[in-house]
Amino acid sequence: MEIERKFTIKHLPADLERYPFHQVEQGYLCTAPVVRIRREDEDYYLTYKGSGMMAREEYNLPLTKEAYCHLLQKIDGKLISKRRYFIPLTDPQVQDGSPKPPKGYSLTIDLDVFDPPFAPLVMAEVEFGSTEAAEAFLPPDWFDEDVTYRQEYHNSYMALKG
Repeated sequence: MEIERKFTIKHLPADLERYPFHQVEQGYLCTAPVVRIRREDEDYYLTYKGSGMMAREEYNLPLTKEAYCHLLQKIDGKLISKRRYFIPLTDPQVQDGSPKPPKGYSLTIDLDVFDPPFAPLVMAEVEFGSTEAAEAFLPPDWFDEDVTYRQEYHNSYMALKG
């Protein structure tokens, strides 16, 4: 089960280059249900995602480079290319009245910096262990709008509709 929230951001972190990253390329074979191929550096995957916006089933299967290249010829829409940075978020804040996470609890911000034709789009995603944790999350102040429930910010929609 994938449980994540998505945000636009106000500005890039000043020290972005110090964080680890992957170069990601992904295309969509189908969008209902979502069937995606992805290259993450030199690793290749076929992903199935169920319906839903914040919480949905997700299964990843490894692919060979040859299988990825074969399927790449069959994608619908545009290929998405981006650099994904991994930024630790230790002791995240939650909304008033919600239980505080245990000391030392951490999340990771997946910060996607899109290449053309989607540049200058930058989005942050945060994955959670439960829908309650996702709903209680208070984003850092450099995050902007919560776009979790806005279809046009989901990669599968972007690939087809631009």
